[in-house]
Amino acid sequence: MTDLTVFPITKKWPAAHPERIQLYSLPTPNGVKVSIMLEETGLPYEPHLVRFDTNDQMTPEFMSLNPNNKIPAIIDPNGPDGKPLPLFESGAILIYLADKTGQLIPQDASGRYEAIQWVMFQMGGIGPMFGQLGFFHKFAGKEYEDKRPRDRYVAESKRLLGVLEQRLEGREWMLGDQYSIADIATFPWVRNLVGFYEAGDLVGIQDFPNVRRALAAFVARPAVVRGLDSPKRV
Repeated sequence: MTDLTVFPITKKWPAAHPERIQLYSLPTPNGVKVSIMLEETGLPYEPHLVRFDTNDQMTPEFMSLNPNNKIPAIIDPNGPDGKPLPLFESGAILIYLADKTGQLIPQDASGRYEAIQWVMFQMGGIGPMFGQLGFFHKFAGKEYEDKRPRDRYVAESKRLLGVLEQRLEGREWMLGDQYSIADIATFPWVRNLVGFYEAGDLVGIQDFPNVRRALAAFVARPAVVRGLDSPKRV
């Protein structure tokens, strides 16, 4: 059995099942991408809750795995060549798990890169812009009298939703009939925008029927329901 004690993070979050993928996360839009992927693929994993209220992500143990102090991160005890693989950045983890299982990513080269480009679209656009909108609309930014920063992110979020709306026209999912890592990357953020951030009216979500349809189909998937609650908050 693989000895994971060589990884300092296991001193704070001991592995009860070191033969399983170790997930260090929190049910945020970025965090649930990986738990949903793990649930969809059926890979055995052990979730560990990284609490933001106690700054777990800033501890030396966590930063030994991700020096950028962001969730999620994983250790796969059965990585390439049979060696443990530590990995951070949710998009990179999605691609890795898709390659590991041969699931949720097209197997032809053109389809594979099409999926990856839409994962990058989420990582570089939807995630950062929706996150900034959440800050200025729901959190500390809402106290700013100057609404120009908020309005900038509202406008950009609307533009990105428009791109997504157009992409989904005539398609069930982002790649067509095939549900993929592109959807797993994207729809937790859409869900957060209209749910947790309470910004649906602000961005005019009713103007994006394809996005709303795909979001409803996404959150109805059993693996998504399970992944949205992993790791469980305590």
